[in-house]
Amino acid sequence: MDLHILEHRVRVLSLARRGLWLYTHPLLKLLFLPQRCRCKFFSLTETPEDYTIMLDEEGFQELPPSEFMQVADSMWLVLSVVSNGREPPGCQATGVTKIARSVIAPLAEHHVSVLMLSTYQTDFILVRERDLPVVIHTLAGEFDIYKEESGECVPVTCEDVSNGFLKPKQAASPTLHPVQSPQTRFCILTVAPDTLPAIATMLIDVLFYSHSPPREAGAGSQDLDSITFFAFSLIDGYISIVMDAETQKRFPSDLLLTSSTGELWRMVRIGGQPLGFDECGIVAQIAEPLATADISAYYISTFNFDHALVPEEGIAEVIQLLQQRQGSSR
Repeated sequence: MDLHILEHRVRVLSLARRGLWLYTHPLLKLLFLPQRCRCKFFSLTETPEDYTIMLDEEGFQELPPSEFMQVADSMWLVLSVVSNGREPPGCQATGVTKIARSVIAPLAEHHVSVLMLSTYQTDFILVRERDLPVVIHTLAGEFDIYKEESGECVPVTCEDVSNGFLKPKQAASPTLHPVQSPQTRFCILTVAPDTLPAIATMLIDVLFYSHSPPREAGAGSQDLDSITFFAFSLIDGYISIVMDAETQKRFPSDLLLTSSTGELWRMVRIGGQPLGFDECGIVAQIAEPLATADISAYYISTFNFDHALVPEEGIAEVIQLLQQRQGSSR
């Protein structure tokens, strides 16, 4: 297997719901006119608490600073696992699989925090730029590692980062966070880029006008019968969308592409309180038991909480697995 360190240098930020109006114009530009700002990595996820945005440096320059925006201190790099050659663009990924777990679990053991962004096409693992030497030393035995530079893949070895390598700290036992499973059913979709203008009006309505009442950041501790969640990513020209099944009905069915089975997904939401970026093992808490049970998961980290989507027919088994894991740790 190959591990690619992509060229994107990504910022992660939280945008308060009440401040969305200030960012309408730059977000529309990022959504529909990426060529105007040269942004190649853009992801926006709406949750009950806020909007989480992950975007490269070119995109970040489009967003004016304000009291409504909170930016994570670190710069993040993007990792992608490639097995048996690069998969053809447009194929549907299975989410956090054993391949992704082979990256996530060792990094957690070496005290490296990760963010996860699954898209319709592939999985992206985000690590802090300052952790790259530890990442390479940790994974070099399992992967052939390449760094993308000016469109070319250049091999990377441990010797290339020896000057910046610090012996990793011994990771503390990870906290097992509570999980919740709202009743909302979700769809994982893609759209051909040339048809995006045809659904632009509906996307604008969903993102900017169809708001549920804002909730406090600590609201994750509440039981959720349903949840506000919408994710849109435009990365290297490929579009991925997560929306609830009721929202999907508002879009033309012939323009939204999904798997041939058209399966629906249920959410597992991780964290009773906002998680923070320094804690390690959060993604592994979900990915490891599900990968062991050969259950696909589509994973999206946000500024405050993490979210895993699993096939609807498997949600009962997933909850049981996670509850057993929590019970055995007590």
